[in-house]
Amino acid sequence: MGHPIELGLDTFGDVSSQPDGTPTPMPQVLRDLVEQAALADRVGVDFFNVGEHHRDDFAVTAPEVLLAAIASRTQRLRLGTAVTVLSSDDAVRVYERFATLDALSQGRAELTVGRGSFIESFPLFGFDLKDYERLFEEKLDLLAALLTEQPVTWQGSIRPPLKAQAVYPKTAGGRIRAWVGVGGTPESVVRAAHYGLPLVMAIIGGAAARFAPLADLYRRALLDQGRPLQPIAIHSPGFVADSDEAAVEALWPHHRALVTRIGRERGWPPPSRASFEAEVKQGALHVGSPETVAQKMAASMKALGATRFQLKYTSGPVPHEALLRCIELYGTQVLPRVRELLA
Repeated sequence: MGHPIELGLDTFGDVSSQPDGTPTPMPQVLRDLVEQAALADRVGVDFFNVGEHHRDDFAVTAPEVLLAAIASRTQRLRLGTAVTVLSSDDAVRVYERFATLDALSQGRAELTVGRGSFIESFPLFGFDLKDYERLFEEKLDLLAALLTEQPVTWQGSIRPPLKAQAVYPKTAGGRIRAWVGVGGTPESVVRAAHYGLPLVMAIIGGAAARFAPLADLYRRALLDQGRPLQPIAIHSPGFVADSDEAAVEALWPHHRALVTRIGRERGWPPPSRASFEAEVKQGALHVGSPETVAQKMAASMKALGATRFQLKYTSGPVPHEALLRCIELYGTQVLPRVRELLA
């Protein structure tokens, strides 16, 4: 495949449930996330990414602060986002914060930028949704220039221009590893290729094979522009338990709660148990025993020629203890098996 196999975890910091069914307070959710990442580091997970949201069902609003705390508790885990909503942020500040994280973690910082599938950050930070496309396109253009760590001269319509502007701190390695997260449109994958940035494909419904044409388009666009081929990552939800039955039973009520809430906001019907099980068997949900999840992850990666898999291991208010067991099984059993299947 040309790029090393990388297998890690993504989380949005879903507010978990306590034994009595009540929501865990957000401060505790954040502390639990540090514990979960520390466990991931111990059991051999390659990277740990946290998503940015600004709503009451997800606890992470400041990913870099959380990742800095995780850096102090881990030794080898790469630390990134899933995603940083670049459209409603400032590209210069994004660079500065991640360069700082890179220093504190001794070169382990990563960055995934995207437009985000949730829009609550736009009114919160004073942005107009009618500028949705323009904001992301211009800020990505600026960030791509900043990532070179050379003085930047840039002009657009969304902020004052920069003239030979240096940004600090510089990283020890000379560049922050940055990805572009996409939801599955041709325009998005071609844009990532234009900047020569690696691609994260968010596959949250349907089989991974459906996205193979987009992966092929991305590779063709890189070659057409004379750029080297870049790795492709898959971000998909999942959950690991000791058996297939235990995983399905443990995840279903929490998945139902999450999708029902989002569905009310977006006009979707509530999920049925049958639709959930269909996604587990043939779709985007990588749920089951370690062997089942490993087989499906390997198949998904082969279908796209992907070399990186990001399992979003939190889907709704799954209790903290169940998440710890999921991470343990993922690191100790799933990841070695996936590497074996892809060897």
